[in-house]
Amino acid sequence: MGTILYMVRHAEAPFSLERERERGLSDRGKKAAALVTELLADCGIAAVVSSPYARAVETVKGLADRMGIPIELEEDLRERQLAGIDYIVEDRDFIPAVEKLFAEPDFSFPGGESNAASQRRSVAALRRVMERHKGKSIAVGTHGNIMTVMMQYFNSSIGLAFWKQTSKPDIYKMEFDDTGSLIAINRLWEEAGSG
Repeated sequence: MGTILYMVRHAEAPFSLERERERGLSDRGKKAAALVTELLADCGIAAVVSSPYARAVETVKGLADRMGIPIELEEDLRERQLAGIDYIVEDRDFIPAVEKLFAEPDFSFPGGESNAASQRRSVAALRRVMERHKGKSIAVGTHGNIMTVMMQYFNSSIGLAFWKQTSKPDIYKMEFDDTGSLIAINRLWEEAGSG
């Protein structure tokens, strides 16, 4: 039996560079997180794993509570750091900065992480999760940028255009066979008419 990953991009959260790990969901984000729970409640979720960042945890917490299982925190599923605290990327420069990172996978801004480095780190964590829960359905609380590079590892057609069209929250079902090879990817959030 194969393994199914439900990649859950976090719901809306107010931006704060200084509180990147602690910033939680907005009121709108909390309502959307409740819809995530409803959408995944009947999917046979056996494990809920998340980035340690509050916004990711809060997005999948209702689901974990509903299923009566703990959230397993995986540090290496955290969002990619765009740049160090001393190298400020202004709002107007954010999209061009991400575009550069996707165009040049080994490039990183000072104090930041390249696409290639963040992909190695996060995919290794995802593989550990898949091995721990082989043959089961797993919800993964994640972030837009790191979700994109993880999914790109399994399907090279995923990239910048994919990242730009994702929503907060968003859900992608990834089905793997017994060998860990990707069989299919389906977007569930859009199908639910919730996005």
